[in-house]
Amino acid sequence: MDEGKSTVRAVDRALDILLCFTTKTDWAMTEIAEHVGLHKSTVHRMLATLEEKGFIERDRSTDRYHLGLKVWELSANLSRTDDQATIWLPEMVRLRDLLGETVSIYVRDGAERIRMQAVQSNQPVRRVAPVGVRLPLYAGASSKVLIAYADPAVQESILQSIAWPPMVDLDQYRLQLQEVLTQGYATSFEEREEGAAALSSPIFDRSGTLAAALSVSGPASRLTMQTMRDYAPVMIEAARRMGTMIR
Repeated sequence: MDEGKSTVRAVDRALDILLCFTTKTDWAMTEIAEHVGLHKSTVHRMLATLEEKGFIERDRSTDRYHLGLKVWELSANLSRTDDQATIWLPEMVRLRDLLGETVSIYVRDGAERIRMQAVQSNQPVRRVAPVGVRLPLYAGASSKVLIAYADPAVQESILQSIAWPPMVDLDQYRLQLQEVLTQGYATSFEEREEGAAALSSPIFDRSGTLAAALSVSGPASRLTMQTMRDYAPVMIEAARRMGTMIR
C-alpha cells in the first residue's frame, strides 16, 4: 500500500476514535472497536498512541477511556468570533432566569445542528442540554430557524438530502419555514422528544447574516403553545441583543 495513503488512513481512523467521545464521555476499547468498525488490535494501537500524545486517558481501575487534557489545551485556543459562545453566556443566564427554562445556542453543520452553548434550567424537572451534541435538522424549533434563514441553495440542498427522512412532508415543512420568516421565531411541540417543547429565534450578525439559533426548551406541560407565543417577543429581543455582541 502507498505510504501516503496508509498515513491518511491511520489519521482517519484516529479521528473516528476521537469522534466517539462526542456521544458519551467514556468508552471501553471493545465498545470503540465495535462503534468504528475496526479490529480490537488496531484500536488498541491507536488508543496507545493517542494516550501517549495526551488526547486520550485510560482509567486503570475500570480500563475505560476518556478524553485527555490535550483536547482541552486545543479548545482553549479555539477562535470563533472571539469565542462567541462565552460572550453570549451572561445574556443566556439572564434569559434562563427570566423564563425559568433551559437556554441553548445552536449552529448548523451540514445536515445537522450542534449545541455550542447551554445554560440549564434550575427547575427540578427540566431539559438537560449537553454542549457539543449533534442533532438532526428535520425536527426541532432551532432546526427550523437554521433552515429558514439559510441561503436558498443551502436550504434546498438540506431538504433534498438523503438524510432527510421521507416521513417528513416537505410541502408542509416549507409552509412552516415560511411561517418562521413571517413571525421571526419557530416553535416545536414534541417533535423530536415526547413531552418536550422548544421556542427558537435567529441571531443575526451586523451584516444581517444568520449566526446561530437561540433556543429555550422545557417540558411541554410548562412550555405550552400559548406560553411560547407569550415568550416570543422576549426571545426575539434577547437574540437581537446577542447579535450586537458579534464583532
